[in-house]
Amino acid sequence: MRQFILGLGLALCVTISAGQALAQDVWLQIEARPTKAEAEDRARAYAGLFDNVRGFSLGNGWFGIVLGPFSRDEAERQLKLLKSERMIPRDSYLAEDKALRDPFWPMAVAPRAGSGTADGTADGTADGTQDAVTQGEVARDEGAQDGAAAGQVADAPTTDATPLPQGGAATAETLAEARAAEARLSQSDRELIQSALLWNGVYAGKVDGVIGSGSRKSIAAWQDMAGHEATGVLTTAQRQALTDGYRAEQAALGLQTLREEEAGIEITMPLNLVAFKGYEPPFVQFQGKTGSGYQVLLISQQGDENTLFGLYDIMQTLQIVPLNGERERRKSAFVLTGANDDVASYTQAELRGGLIRGFTLVWHPKDAAQAARVLDAMKSSFKPFGDKALDEGLGEPSATPAADLVSGLEVRRAIASQSGFYADAQGTVVTTADVVQHCSRLTLDEVHEAELLLEDKATGLAILRPREALAPPSHAALQVNLPRSGVEIAVAGYSYGDTLEAPVVTFGTLAGTTGLDGEADRLHLTAHTRDGDAGGPVFDTAGSVIGVLLPRTAAQGRVLPEDTGAALKAEPIAAALAAAGIKPETSVLTGAMPAEDLTRHGREMTVLVSCWE
Repeated sequence: MRQFILGLGLALCVTISAGQALAQDVWLQIEARPTKAEAEDRARAYAGLFDNVRGFSLGNGWFGIVLGPFSRDEAERQLKLLKSERMIPRDSYLAEDKALRDPFWPMAVAPRAGSGTADGTADGTADGTQDAVTQGEVARDEGAQDGAAAGQVADAPTTDATPLPQGGAATAETLAEARAAEARLSQSDRELIQSALLWNGVYAGKVDGVIGSGSRKSIAAWQDMAGHEATGVLTTAQRQALTDGYRAEQAALGLQTLREEEAGIEITMPLNLVAFKGYEPPFVQFQGKTGSGYQVLLISQQGDENTLFGLYDIMQTLQIVPLNGERERRKSAFVLTGANDDVASYTQAELRGGLIRGFTLVWHPKDAAQAARVLDAMKSSFKPFGDKALDEGLGEPSATPAADLVSGLEVRRAIASQSGFYADAQGTVVTTADVVQHCSRLTLDEVHEAELLLEDKATGLAILRPREALAPPSHAALQVNLPRSGVEIAVAGYSYGDTLEAPVVTFGTLAGTTGLDGEADRLHLTAHTRDGDAGGPVFDTAGSVIGVLLPRTAAQGRVLPEDTGAALKAEPIAAALAAAGIKPETSVLTGAMPAEDLTRHGREMTVLVSCWE
């Protein structure tokens, strides 16, 4: 009776296949063999990979193994796809139904001794197709792929059953069945799998729908992460879990493609986390929704290499770009990353065709895992278009003082800033010790990183060394032979901290060669200086440095006149430099410089020293 059922199944199968062929008469011919026995053996092997294997006589003494039937468009797509994944030989081609004659596969008898039932029939499906669970499966590592491409698909092993993947009922699909299901996936389905793998951080390739060796490794990595056996082939349930999870997380973040016409940028944005705030050229600003902690800037402006490098410097002054992080600047692009306890961010920008375009993503460090996925989506989707940049006239001017904002964004400010001066040609700096207290970072002119070389508590001096050697336009020559009291002197310094871009030169008088309380290492000055001038050079009319201006500290119960100041003499400065391993330069200047030359000379040796948290 069972033989009858199987025979009927075969008849139905052949009838259905013939009917399908009338409507869809295109097949993939993957092999041909000179004997029926060889062809049956090869068809059996391919059946471990595909569930649409058929065999037909070709009418010339050869027997063909084919996949199908398909519509012509689908056949062409499958041929290209399966060749690219090395699942079929490279010489496979499309075959018309009229080229195929008598069918010989699937068979209604057991194809291998010992693998059938007690009555000698195949333990297969109703249409006589060999059951992959009882017949095993074809190995699908890279070696098996190469073998298939050479027309050498391995025979299925003779084990009684294929072990099920770990993970319970949700993965109770055999590997052969999973492969067969995968082979039926559309291009968009395969791209969705790769996108989901990319989202989960296990795939770094192109989203092209080609499930090659890289995708296989990524699938295996995801399976291992999810507690399944790492086969590299997704079961239907695993595929559903992977893609459903991806879609759900995307929906929660509101990831959508945004086309910003004014900026000429198309990009995927987390619109459940941020909302449009306004235009502040060169930025399109998106602020966080309901305390999400996220922020996005789209960058768009006209410019050249100098503009790009200027933007690179400006971005690093913003609070949203922490100082700790990777910096990469090339001729036509840059990347900035940064993180501290309060904020983390990523910025990229590129110059192309006179247009600079890019983006910044800002998030709270506690959301690092989620932010990494959002960032991947933004980076992979970022696409400039058109030939225009953000119009500089867009948006409303900010009511906040410009010193505190750049394009509506808060600028990072130093906790303390004052003056210093270059003491040698390598950029060693002399300043006063009060500016270096409680700093996690020191800078010169807010650009160059510096380190504390020496702090002399007795004199109140600090010696700084730039982390990278500098070539200042001028440096100090110390004059230990003091001029007489009453002569003209000048003080150079950043009187207003970092508000002005250049130092101020203030002229005054050397009121005395000792301090107000008779200190032998001090000078008494009459000059209208400010707090920011402290640490700046005091020099005579020849341009020689005779001292360093000390901070204005309140004396016990005494309020000094605004034009009264004190300076540390050149001799203890020279001693401090020598103690730091720096050979001080002694002045040989004589005569008097014109006021304009003295001003330029003072400005060239003076530097802004900043202390940062």
